[in-house]
Amino acid sequence: MSQSLGTAIKFMVMLCGLFASFSLFAHGVDEDTKQFLTLNQGVSILPFIYIGAKHMVTGYDHLLFLVGVVFFLYRTKDVLLYVSLFTIGHSITLLVGVYYDIQVNAYLIDAIIGFSIIYKGFDNLGGFQRVFGFQPNTKVAVMIFGLFHGFGLATKIQEFQLPQDGLVPNILAFNVGVEIGQFLALGLVLILMSIWRRHKSYLQFSTVTSTLLMSAGVMLVGFQLTGYFIS
Repeated sequence: MSQSLGTAIKFMVMLCGLFASFSLFAHGVDEDTKQFLTLNQGVSILPFIYIGAKHMVTGYDHLLFLVGVVFFLYRTKDVLLYVSLFTIGHSITLLVGVYYDIQVNAYLIDAIIGFSIIYKGFDNLGGFQRVFGFQPNTKVAVMIFGLFHGFGLATKIQEFQLPQDGLVPNILAFNVGVEIGQFLALGLVLILMSIWRRHKSYLQFSTVTSTLLMSAGVMLVGFQLTGYFIS
């Protein structure tokens, strides 16, 4: 097995692992975190930053979507632009959703998040040009899906009915933590991708990678819709 092929396989295994490791616990919250969120009173900046960061690092659906977004972005300014659009989108709906207690069915919003992964994989395959003869505005799509991802984050916070005392600072701290977690996780992905890009297999296996993204999205959509209809 060549070194380039081995690198490609390792990266694809990592993508599958991100999904498989958490597929039964979409944004699951461990017992210690549940207890803290339930009992917390007042402003707790650092704990909420930590919870937000941990939540994003284990948020395989957000990370898979971002992998699809940055897969064909080679310039740092382009990566920053698209990630910033995604960040703006999910920050808006996370803050507004929790503060105004906008109720969204968690299963349905997570199904839409799964669809965003399908969308980006299909987009990376050139599916819109081949099938429909046009290319949607990728920047607008990333921003819009960012809004849905933010509602997904908001639904997890709303489950714990946080007290109004210190709510705004705690939400802001959680959002800062989300961005830190996103930076750390995406940074690791970009390092691995930069290593893989040195080899010809990067483009050779781009179709397989995009197909894997779509497959993960389909599994997530199916999982969430099943939960919606049987709950």
